[in-house]
Amino acid sequence: MLPLDTAATFFLAAILLALAPGPDNIFVLTQAALRGKIAGLAVTLGLCTGLIVHTTAVAVGVAAIFRTSAVAFTVLKSLGACYLLYLAWKAFRAAATSIHPAKTSEISRARLYRRGIIMNITNPKVSIFFLAFLPQFADPARGPLTVQIIQLGGIFIVATILVFGGIALLAGAIGEWLNRSARIQQIMNRVAGGIFVGLALKLLTTQR
Repeated sequence: MLPLDTAATFFLAAILLALAPGPDNIFVLTQAALRGKIAGLAVTLGLCTGLIVHTTAVAVGVAAIFRTSAVAFTVLKSLGACYLLYLAWKAFRAAATSIHPAKTSEISRARLYRRGIIMNITNPKVSIFFLAFLPQFADPARGPLTVQIIQLGGIFIVATILVFGGIALLAGAIGEWLNRSARIQQIMNRVAGGIFVGLALKLLTTQR
């Protein structure tokens, strides 16, 4: 069991890391601004579901493969970059009326949730980060490391939900105001597409 001071220190570190600009929180921000608060929260839950996968991978040691295998790392990051380019293509082609929050259906929310999962699990840097970061707060003297890693992963997910959820609510509120103009909607779509392209290029050029 994690001591309270260790859990609190890790939680604070997780909050700060979630606040640092990166592909995931930028993705939440753009989707919430384009599609509304609920869409941003759906993406947030998808990303955090992906974190469960990464936590499990670290707990059983699978993430070490991506740290040591150049082929596995390259394949996974290429898949992630291709998916981001696909999202960019969709954003560039989207009509203004298709991104209005009122048009967001249950199906599209489920799709956004899946996008969050895919984007998170196809980023090998997350697994490597977890592999490097989580064990620093685990201690064999406190019991099984696997259990401690899972606990730390859970704390990280809670911190991420709080930060990304706040980003989604704020960006969604701003987006609802901006989406009153079809012209602004189109500009926001182009900006989102450009961000996706930039994130894809960043992922492709990422080194282990």
